[in-house]
Amino acid sequence: MRYSILSVLLFAASAAAQQQDNAQRYVKTNAMIAMRDGVRLNTDVYAPRDQSGPLPVIYLRTPYGVDGRAGSLNTSFKELADDGYIFVFQDIRGRYRSEGAFVMQRPARSAEQRKNATSIDEATDAYDTIDWVVKHVPSNNGRVGMLGVSYDGWTTAMALTDPHPALKAASPQASPADMWLGDDFHHNGAFRLSYGFEYAAMMETSKENEQFKFPTYDTYQWYLELGSLANVNKSVLKGKIPTWNDFVAHPNDDVFWQRQTLIPALTQVTVPTLNVAGWWDQEDFYGPVTIYERLEQFDRDHKNFLVVGPWNHGGWNARDGRMLGNIDFGRPTSKHFRDSIQAPFFAFYLKDRGNLKQPEALVFEGGANAWRTYDAWPPKQNVSSRQLYFRENGKLSFQAPAAPACAGGACADSYVSDPAHPVPYRARPIQATYDPRGSGWYTWLTEDQRFVDGRSDVLTWRTEPLTEDVTIAGDVIADIFAATSGTDVDWIVKLIDVYPEDIKDNPKMGGYELMVSNEVFRGRFRKSFEHPTALTPNERAEFKYSLHGQSYRFQKGHRIMVQVQSSWFPIIDRNPQTFVPNIFDAKESDFKAATVKVFRAPGASSHLVLPVVGGGVVP
Repeated sequence: MRYSILSVLLFAASAAAQQQDNAQRYVKTNAMIAMRDGVRLNTDVYAPRDQSGPLPVIYLRTPYGVDGRAGSLNTSFKELADDGYIFVFQDIRGRYRSEGAFVMQRPARSAEQRKNATSIDEATDAYDTIDWVVKHVPSNNGRVGMLGVSYDGWTTAMALTDPHPALKAASPQASPADMWLGDDFHHNGAFRLSYGFEYAAMMETSKENEQFKFPTYDTYQWYLELGSLANVNKSVLKGKIPTWNDFVAHPNDDVFWQRQTLIPALTQVTVPTLNVAGWWDQEDFYGPVTIYERLEQFDRDHKNFLVVGPWNHGGWNARDGRMLGNIDFGRPTSKHFRDSIQAPFFAFYLKDRGNLKQPEALVFEGGANAWRTYDAWPPKQNVSSRQLYFRENGKLSFQAPAAPACAGGACADSYVSDPAHPVPYRARPIQATYDPRGSGWYTWLTEDQRFVDGRSDVLTWRTEPLTEDVTIAGDVIADIFAATSGTDVDWIVKLIDVYPEDIKDNPKMGGYELMVSNEVFRGRFRKSFEHPTALTPNERAEFKYSLHGQSYRFQKGHRIMVQVQSSWFPIIDRNPQTFVPNIFDAKESDFKAATVKVFRAPGASSHLVLPVVGGGVVP
């Protein structure tokens, strides 16, 4: 969720020559705006010096500090600033120079709370600010647009739960939607340890961002030596970080997490909404797509749109967006988004300018490196579900195993998962998430997966080289039939594009293993996210869950690969593999190695379900 505090630094080198342009053209004023409960929020207003008539307002609410935001008028907001808007940047309550108490993702007000005229949430703060802005900022045209990335995207989405009449357009970008099911802090019940620990400490040690200081450069080693999660408060945080205490108190999807999600509060589409996501978002991919899907239920007038590009978290604000890590997408995707999608969207709804031709869903198809338009997302036409089966001898095939070739419960691949030696989620050393010296965090989802080659606790299946392209568009589903000798287990499933060994125009990419889609699932939640249950040792069970959406073309000559493992450390905490009611209270003796079996027998054949475009014969 932290992308926004770096936005003013994006593509700084290329913008340096232009840095004075909009910084000089815009004049800053400051106000402490009183909310309905009397708390005042620190707000900076930037207006053009040469403003000749009323202009609309672009409004951003952030927990990351508004000082220095003039720089963003030449970087992430340059296209909008060049077009002419009044910009309003605000510290949310309890952060930086705003008054009040900060609450991590303050829940939307309940129906009962709404009866109290002074009850507040992030929607009321946005409402009260917009009301003040249209009444007090000189020469505004009475129209406001909101946007933001990550936490700032969430405050934008929250404003949609009770929008001010002057809010005429919104773009929640990489917004979290549910911190237990699929965004920053948990995925399908598996706790995102390194991110949850480091982000909570950064946000709640003081009113300003304060990085946790690791004694080692490789945080993998530090987290491993820390041991059980019970040691975090005992030895490190000492109970001083409220969000960590919430993690400990609420390990399941209980009322606490259900109240925090904004999804039930989204019940209308009165404000045109441009939802934005990145296929390789390392923090919040689940959120923006889920918000889009929720709003679709109420979109009577075709005002709800989705854009997904080949980006990491907030990558559409990168200088040009042609590269992500080692992957070249062949075109400046970020610049295209800002000047050809975002700018026309706000100009149409805030300035009555242009003829908006925004499709329902605009997604970038990796592999083909081209933008695709759809009438719905996931697509409902020209896509069929095809099973990609795990086969004998590490083979992967669209053909199901036949009974004579693979019969009986013995038809399985196995490995030993040992919590004392967890599989790293990216190549070591694993720097702190926001290490000021640089971190691989930002591009780890496009990292070459060959770094786990040779590990006995990672299973791999791959197709033969494809004889024709295979294109997918929609949700990828893992359907795993498996057993463990323990009473709990994690599943990490990765769908991978394996490049040919010989790539003449870029030989360094020969054999590259690009992770196209992936997800983790904690086995204890197989039956219920609210009420976890122990697994029966060595009893085969089915684990079926989404690896989330993708639009991707596996090209002729490439291979499709699937990897399965049971640890992904330290982005995911170590599962003790012994069922305990609360993993945050696990003892060291609870952490035990377990033998895991993944079955590929007829009737219990583990596979992925791919949404194949065209749906015809697949190789």
